[in-house]
Amino acid sequence: MSKVLVTGGAGTIGRAVVKRLLRDGEHEVRVSDQRTPPSWMDGKVEVHTGDLRDQAQADAAAAGCSHVIHLAAIVGGIGNFHKLPLTLTDMNAALYTTTIGAALKADVDRYTYVSSSMVFENATEYPTTEDHIKTCPVPTSAYGFSKLAGEVWVRAANEEHGLRYTICRPFNAYGPGEMPEDEPGIAHMVPDVIKKVLAGMDPLPIFGDGTQTRTITHTDDIADGIVTATFHPAAEGEAFNISAAQEQTVKEIAAVIWEQCGKDPEALTFEHLPTFAVDVVRRWPSVEKAKRVLGWEAQIGVEQGIADTVAWLRAELPATA
Repeated sequence: MSKVLVTGGAGTIGRAVVKRLLRDGEHEVRVSDQRTPPSWMDGKVEVHTGDLRDQAQADAAAAGCSHVIHLAAIVGGIGNFHKLPLTLTDMNAALYTTTIGAALKADVDRYTYVSSSMVFENATEYPTTEDHIKTCPVPTSAYGFSKLAGEVWVRAANEEHGLRYTICRPFNAYGPGEMPEDEPGIAHMVPDVIKKVLAGMDPLPIFGDGTQTRTITHTDDIADGIVTATFHPAAEGEAFNISAAQEQTVKEIAAVIWEQCGKDPEALTFEHLPTFAVDVVRRWPSVEKAKRVLGWEAQIGVEQGIADTVAWLRAELPATA
């Protein structure tokens, strides 16, 4: 039986990854997170609560593990990228440096680095293949750069010390589990917009003109892709886009949210807010490599995924429901 360390396992994607691992019934799971894991993990996982930026704590977290899935990072929406550029760059770099070192010390079978679609922030190829990373301009945002740098760190550890790795690049994660913030743009788009609709905002505020595109992907699909890649023999030394395939404009996604919140589709109008300096114009990945190599593809449609997320947030935000 494998023993899997999930760093950031109390986060939105981390919780989904833990559920996916437990569902297999073939893994012991250790979660490392400074946040309190949800109560459903009690008695099902081992919990490590140290600061992973400390090498000794990272070593303790990875000791005895056969696999590491590294999710711990500062994430969030585009507002967070602009508000905390030094903080997130510094913290993310510290986290992958120590966890890579710990994985090498533990001689793990696989270190899965969960990167980001933001490494393709300035993509010029659509749909964007994994190999485009070789020619894609460097990300403008500190967050995108920090995630790309982590990929370089992982490959360097492989070249110098033989680290067995897989890189997963999730695209536009959404789903039950992520709470919107009071300040727009700090959380991801989907919970932000759901909160606005449930609060009765009309016209509906969105950033920019709404023609920006995204390929939103349910966290359960992302978790399934990450776990599949982590244990697939052909995934060693490879990078994968972990994403749905449907490219939609922000306006189109907002319209789905509006309707799934029970609003009249014909009544939807928008208030266009000034956007941020970094707001990716187009995000549409190729998912062919994951299908071909892993036999994996996303299963949850946008309407169903949004409906599930709306239902969850209605329960969490009763005052606005």
